[in-house]
Order: sequence, then structure tokens, then C-alpha cells
Amino acid sequence: MTQFPETPEAAKAQVAGMVADAPADNWVDRFAPPRSRPYLRLSRADRPIGTWLLLIPCLWGIALAAAVDSFRLWDLWLVVSCGLGAFLMRGAGCTWNDITDRDFDAQVARTRSRPIPSGQVSVRQALVWMAVQAGFAALILFSYNGLAIALGIASLALVAIYPFAKRFTWWPQMFLGLAFNWGAVLAWAAHAGSVPPAALALYAAGITWTLFYDTIYAHQDREDDALIGVKSTARLFGTHTGWWLKLFLLATVALMGLAVLLALLPARDPLQLVVALAGVWAFGWHMVRQMARLNVDDPASCLAEFRSNRDAGLIAALFLAAAAAL
Repeated sequence: MTQFPETPEAAKAQVAGMVADAPADNWVDRFAPPRSRPYLRLSRADRPIGTWLLLIPCLWGIALAAAVDSFRLWDLWLVVSCGLGAFLMRGAGCTWNDITDRDFDAQVARTRSRPIPSGQVSVRQALVWMAVQAGFAALILFSYNGLAIALGIASLALVAIYPFAKRFTWWPQMFLGLAFNWGAVLAWAAHAGSVPPAALALYAAGITWTLFYDTIYAHQDREDDALIGVKSTARLFGTHTGWWLKLFLLATVALMGLAVLLALLPARDPLQLVVALAGVWAFGWHMVRQMARLNVDDPASCLAEFRSNRDAGLIAALFLAAAAAL
């Protein structure tokens, strides 16, 4: 097995039992009981950005669906349960990803300190942990209506396939987008009991947004991925990445704008429509700012701009919620 040079930061993290690319002051390493830390690291609890990126499309779906027919008390449970479900399913998905990628992770300095390749957790222990997280997530899902439950079960196929996508396609980020944004459709269905065209447009906007931010993320591992033979849009686009990011940005804004128009034009409330579209503009503006700061050849810049997408997504969610409140 080929081993790539280890950075001093990665070596130090592995000795301490930490994960090399986790924030230095994360709550898991500071406060969690020592015996729980390897499992929480396996779930990426030390890096909450993934939970946010899984939750945000759910918030979009709840807010825009509520803008059509108003907020209900049930929506408070949807927000809370989607937050818990995002944490649990992101954890289960990351555990599954680390099980399937353990040989790849052992070859890359940034990921060699993860719990399985570093020996903190066995594959069998990881499988049990994944099942525990998925089981609790299922309890939440079963509190929803029948359509939402069916959609939640259907999403498992996407979760299962995603870790293998990098082996057979240059577009694994597309598979991540299909899985990570399913919550927009599921949450809409949980609120309204249906999946109208506006929900599908919102889902499509989330997919192109994921292509945007995860291509940025993938540029951190571009060289190691080439040596290992792992495919990604970062490797596929290469020096043309900037143009592709602009395309994904425009597509995201256009599709989210379409979702707003499909949802709110029939209501003929100009103020509600203006507020929601202002959120789409602010979301796009944030993505433009990311591109202005981004240096795809600097891993630190890629990680910073990837993480900033939490704020971008929350801006859109806030404006959609404001439109629903009107």
C-alpha cells in the first residue's frame, strides 16, 4: 500500500488520538468523555459543518412549504426533529463512508488519523455504531406522515451508494448532492403531505449548491486523489474549476428562484415574493464572495470557503422563513 508523507500537524493529531482536519478547539476533544471520542469522531461530531449542510435543505423545505400555507405548530417539531435527524444520519453516513474508505483513508495524511485507519475503532464496532445512529434516526422518521416516511426510506439507497461513487464516476459530488439535499423534499412532504414542483426545484437547487461547495472541498485532496486513483470533480475540472463554479452558482440561484416563483406566485402576495427572492439574491451574493476569496491551490482557503457555506445556506433559510411569517 502506498503511503504519502505525513504533515507534522497530522502526526501530532494521530499521537493525540485527534483527527488531523478537525478544528483545534472542537467540543469532542475538549469535553466529551474519553471513551466516547472515537465514536463521535467517526460521526464527524468534531466537525459540525456537515450536519449543517444536511440540515439546511430541510429548513428550506419547511420554510418555503410554510410560505405557501402558513406555519403550523407541527413545524416546530419538524425543525427540531430535522436537526436531530441530520446529526444522526450524517453520523451514520460518515461512519459508513469511513468503513468503505478505510483503505483509502490510511494512505492520505489528512485522513490517516480517522478512527478506523488509526485503530481507535474496529470495523465491527463501527458497524454497530452506525446501526445505533440509524435506529434513533428511524424513530424520528416514523413520527412523520406516510409519504415522508417512504421518502426517508428511499434515501437510504443514495446514502449507501455515495461512498463508492468516487470509484466509478468523475462526479461523486453529484451523488453527494442527491443524498444531502433529499431533506428539502422530505421536509416539504412532512409539512404538506405532498411534493409539488416547487419542492423538486428546491431539491435541484440544493444539488447544484452541493456541486459548488464540495468541488471546493475536494480541491484539498486533489493531488492525493490522483495518486490513489480516486475520482472527483476537482480533478475533472482542474484549471477550469472557476468556470464550473460560476456555472453551479448561476444554476443554484436560478433553480432556487424558480422554486420560489412556483411556490409563491399563485398566492399573489408581492411582499412575500420580494422577501423570498431577496433571500435568493443574498444567497447568491454570498457564493460570489466565496469565489472572490477562493484559492483552489491553497487547502486552507478551500476549507474556509467550504465551511462558509453554512452561513450562505442559513441566509436563504432566514429569508424564506421571513416570507412564510408574512
